[in-house]
Amino acid sequence: MTLSQHPSDETLGAFAAGTLDEGSAFVTGVHIAMCLSCREAVRMFECIGGALILDSHEIPLLSEAAFPAGQSAETGTLELPVKRAQGAPHEQVLGLYKQGPWKWQGFGIQSADVDLPAEGGVRVFLLKAAAGSRMPLHTHTGTELTLVLKGSFSHELGYFGPGDFEEADDVINHRPSVGKQSECICLVAMSGRLKLQGLAGRILQPFVRI
Repeated sequence: MTLSQHPSDETLGAFAAGTLDEGSAFVTGVHIAMCLSCREAVRMFECIGGALILDSHEIPLLSEAAFPAGQSAETGTLELPVKRAQGAPHEQVLGLYKQGPWKWQGFGIQSADVDLPAEGGVRVFLLKAAAGSRMPLHTHTGTELTLVLKGSFSHELGYFGPGDFEEADDVINHRPSVGKQSECICLVAMSGRLKLQGLAGRILQPFVRI
């Protein structure tokens, strides 16, 4: 699978450090499980973080028994532990959590809650949009991490296919259009709400529960 859209270095670094909230870490982790380059980036961030921790403390000289097989106290090298994302298909990962019923949101869109704690106000849900549908122009009152599981969408900032990852916030305005070949299903971690733009958006805003 060739992926073209990835989490930012800031998000990958926070994932490696374990500082993302549970929902954001879950969505980011599913992408990492599908993406070799992001797995390698997370490993690099973890090694850098581990090296900084070791460098900031006086570490007593370790005996040979303290080093992994094949390494020695003479070389002074340690392979830092890396939290590897499991390479399971996303269907198996999502199967670990209870999914709520699909709810109609308008614009050819449905959503279904994923039963994860809303830590830090971040909700996790599935978003399904009909082939060829187009969302209204909108921004966000918080942050949104979106992972494409099936189908595709595109907007002013690029094309997003299966496995691709998008980060959006209150600075970004976009109007996603779903590919005509099939419906699009995405896994989303969101804080805040969608904020529809324009006169039509303000009229429709009370009916949108995303």
